[in-house]
Amino acid sequence: FFFFFKHFLNQMGNLLKVLTCTELEQGPNFFLDFENAQPTEGEREVWNQVNSVLQDSESILTGLQAYKGAGQEIRDAIQNPNDFMLQERAWNSVCPLVIKLKKFYSFSLRLEEALQCLLECLTCPPLTPTQHLEREQALAKQFAEILHFTLRFDELKMRIPAVQNDFSYYRRTISRNRINNMNLDIENEVNNEMANRMSLFYAEATPMLKTLSNATTNFVTENKTLPLENTTDCLSTMASVCKVMLETPEYSSRFSSDDTLLFCMRVMVGVIILYDHVHPNGAFNKSSKIDMKGCIKVLKDQPADNVEGLLNALKFTTKHLNDESTPKNIRTMLQ
Repeated sequence: FFFFFKHFLNQMGNLLKVLTCTELEQGPNFFLDFENAQPTEGEREVWNQVNSVLQDSESILTGLQAYKGAGQEIRDAIQNPNDFMLQERAWNSVCPLVIKLKKFYSFSLRLEEALQCLLECLTCPPLTPTQHLEREQALAKQFAEILHFTLRFDELKMRIPAVQNDFSYYRRTISRNRINNMNLDIENEVNNEMANRMSLFYAEATPMLKTLSNATTNFVTENKTLPLENTTDCLSTMASVCKVMLETPEYSSRFSSDDTLLFCMRVMVGVIILYDHVHPNGAFNKSSKIDMKGCIKVLKDQPADNVEGLLNALKFTTKHLNDESTPKNIRTMLQ
């Protein structure tokens, strides 16, 4: 009898925890079908619009992965400033790469529009952000796919210093050649204004993430009639759902591929970073609706190779980690 009574009390305790949200304070826990969600009729128009952007994401990643750079040609040209042939060889090597870099940058602008379009759908009244995410799973999946792409792009870019080196060489050379009145056909493709914008983009350690953070901040600023909570709740709910799916075997076992676990981790980190940029107090504050300790623990429980880049993203691309209001134990967990 004692055993059953104790079991009954435990069950009641768990129920009360759920009802009072002491443990589940960080939001709802429903399954978001990242693998199979299909658009309903109501989602179709926006889904098609965003899909036309997302279908190019893999070719962008493939292009960046294959990026070899013109390091040797540039070194030879710099070391032999009077050798016209080496100058020409470096220039001819860099120009096609700059066209490639422009393609990546232009894609970031399309991604920005797609993200804002999804935010508009997933935050608009009368539905709550949780209801939107539960009912419009195909749009939630696209939102997740944008974040997944973004973190993959930035992880790759961090490992390719040639991207910034090539572009810096291009800018120095084009300025010099302009002074010499050389005919610069490439200026039709990448004019001075475009080069300035690209330069700012590639100067960021995580350029795509920075683009999305700005896009989310601008979305909030431009939609003054929409309460800020609609956007921050959408982001915190997504983070909570990803965390719960990762740490709950009944959910994670429903994924048909191990890749979906990594997908889920990237999405969780992506929405935390966006939340941290948009919420005045950030994601690490005690008042945050994101269970940061729980999210970091979920990441730390994974193989180190899978999550090193994600932990670095939390360390180096969030705004509020080093605020005085951030609990020390959270900073310690990320060290």
